[in-house]
Amino acid sequence: MLPIDAAAHGSRWRHRHPAEKAVLGLGLTVAAVCLPPWPGGPLVSAAALGVLLGPAGVAPRQLWRAFRVPLGFCVTGALPLLVRLGGPDGWVSAAPGGPGQAVDLLLRTSAASLGVLLFAFTTPVSDLLPRLVRAGVPAPVVDVALVMYRIGFLLLDAVARIRHAQAARLGHTSRAAAWRSLAGLAATAFVRAFDRAARLQSGLAGRGYDGTLRVLVPEAAVSWRFLGATGALLAAVAAATYGLRGLGL
Repeated sequence: MLPIDAAAHGSRWRHRHPAEKAVLGLGLTVAAVCLPPWPGGPLVSAAALGVLLGPAGVAPRQLWRAFRVPLGFCVTGALPLLVRLGGPDGWVSAAPGGPGQAVDLLLRTSAASLGVLLFAFTTPVSDLLPRLVRAGVPAPVVDVALVMYRIGFLLLDAVARIRHAQAARLGHTSRAAAWRSLAGLAATAFVRAFDRAARLQSGLAGRGYDGTLRVLVPEAAVSWRFLGATGALLAAVAAATYGLRGLGL
């Protein structure tokens, strides 16, 4: 199991309805996209961090390990705005207004990423997917997503076991050996993926699979108090953003 999935299953908000957490996390994401990047981005980030590290109970180290990957994409996406290709100044030159645009993009994307992580750290996929059928998503689509979610973890476990076996047999002692081990790992994982799929199909057929996977969904009632607090937080972030802009900050 990936660390973010383990954190979601052990979250303080595990038993809350996914709709509540979706309104909060995705609401912060929409606010990061729609509000002015300054000071909206930092305010949304501060609100998301406050909820993640406070009521949601996410460990700072876990959050950083999950956030550094999207943060790297945010930085990578902002860097091209600093330069301009072609023009009177040569093939490569500094883009007019590039630093400001890069900072604005970085503020927006990093804040939006924290909003998505808030939802991911508090909502296991196994709690979310079965409820999508009630929201109107076709059942076969949800079934395929559930199966792929399960197979993904099985393949990750198989890859980890193969790597440990290769390391125990000195398969990473040199660059050539490492490349051979990587090729063997890819080939074995490819074969095992088809083997897992065939075994899963046989198991479902033996259990009378009729085109729908029936799973037990934990009962959870939507808390209007939680939704009200979420609306108040989003309204406060928006009001603070436009208030600070009105003061010229």
